[in-house]
Amino acid sequence: MSLALSLGTIHNFFHSSTWYVIRNLVLFVVFVFWVATVYWVNKDARRRIQDPLLVWVSTLLGVVPFIGPLIYMLFRPPEYLEDVRERELEIKAMEERLSRRDLYCPVCRAEVSNEFLVCPVCTTKLKQACVNCKAPLEALWQVCPYCETPVEPSAVDFPTFEVRPPRRRRRAE
Repeated sequence: MSLALSLGTIHNFFHSSTWYVIRNLVLFVVFVFWVATVYWVNKDARRRIQDPLLVWVSTLLGVVPFIGPLIYMLFRPPEYLEDVRERELEIKAMEERLSRRDLYCPVCRAEVSNEFLVCPVCTTKLKQACVNCKAPLEALWQVCPYCETPVEPSAVDFPTFEVRPPRRRRRAE
């Protein structure tokens, strides 16, 4: 008799208005979660995939309840389009900096141009000037390439350019 009584109470609970409210709330929460996952897949696909057709295919995959978003997460691109563009810009900037090869004074490490005879900061003599046309000459040149005047070897040993970045100043503690 107690078994029939307990089955009767279970039967009464599942046919009560309390059970219907709980069931409807659970179904509503599951529905809202499903709609949220479809929205998330669409938004994430737009950030990661450039082709609009693939974005819509991903969104349709996300419509498959609960399994679709998991499959999308396995096969989605690993990075955002914005991160890819930013990385490409950084690589271009680094390549430009490397191709430019900034020159620095060997004494004060100020940035100097290839045409400077003297460092504008510390007045260190960087290059010898041509006797005839006053163009800056490299240390190993035997003749001026601008006016064909022979270069006289100088008694003064000029410092050479350093191609390295300047030191960063240390913060006072």
